[in-house]
Amino acid sequence: MTEATVSSTDRHESRKLWTMPRWLTSEHPFPWVFPTTATLIVFGLYPILYAVWLSLHRRHPVTRENQFNPEWNWSRVFADERVWDAIAVTYMYTSVAIIIQLALGLAIALLLDSERRGFGLMRALMTLPLVVPPAVTGMMFLLMYNNSFGVISRTLQDIGLLSSDSPLLATGSTALWAIMVADTWQWTPFMVLIMLAGLRALPKDPFEAAAIDGANAWQAFTRLTLPMLSKIIAIAVLIRGIDLFRVYDYVKVMTDGGPGTATETLTAYAGKIYFGSANFPYASAVAILTLVLVIITANVFIKVFKVRF
Repeated sequence: MTEATVSSTDRHESRKLWTMPRWLTSEHPFPWVFPTTATLIVFGLYPILYAVWLSLHRRHPVTRENQFNPEWNWSRVFADERVWDAIAVTYMYTSVAIIIQLALGLAIALLLDSERRGFGLMRALMTLPLVVPPAVTGMMFLLMYNNSFGVISRTLQDIGLLSSDSPLLATGSTALWAIMVADTWQWTPFMVLIMLAGLRALPKDPFEAAAIDGANAWQAFTRLTLPMLSKIIAIAVLIRGIDLFRVYDYVKVMTDGGPGTATETLTAYAGKIYFGSANFPYASAVAILTLVLVIITANVFIKVFKVRF
């Protein structure tokens, strides 16, 4: 056997030794879907199932042991007035904040939808608030709302819109709105980016035809832009609404649900139970109720507005 033949045989054997299994090199979806599926099961499905299991137990006040009692927590949830107040606060916060953020996002997107010099940089700068952690944003606005040295509070006092005896975060009528301002500052850019992507994808021919027919800017916006953006708007509202419904960071950092229960959302109430009294089963029941309400509300929205993915 010649040296060339031996070398060729060795290369062939080495190639066979390092060849990947057929199921990894084929079009079989399992090896590609498995990592994502495993991650969802470990960090998504398991915590939900564990929370459901916890909600079916009663926390003994003395021994701190969990005793299986499926009716205990759920009967308390529906009889708890703070739960119903938290549901009302959550729905109010979500609906008002989503309207404000959608209106601002669409308006800013229309202003930035231009190819003139500098607008690309402005679009890039719009994303900066999104990289700030919500807890940090809450702390920033907590300092700016301070009644003694906060820039927002002092400005409102100087122009006569705020009394020094009524701090923004310590007054029931203004605390929730103050939290919405922080949320709106951080997440309006998210709506801007989605609206900009939708505006850039719109066909140009209908607008050119409308301009030839003599349509003004308002008519083009109401009769062309909005109808063609309706699906994009619906998807943006759905995604942002789900996130708003589970707001926790801003409430925890800025008011901790106060004054009283004026800003106490469902997630904030569940957090108080969990970290305050360590009643994990009851906190899990409130959290599962929040999840159920999110699913029901999202599905109603999808059916009413006929959202298609």
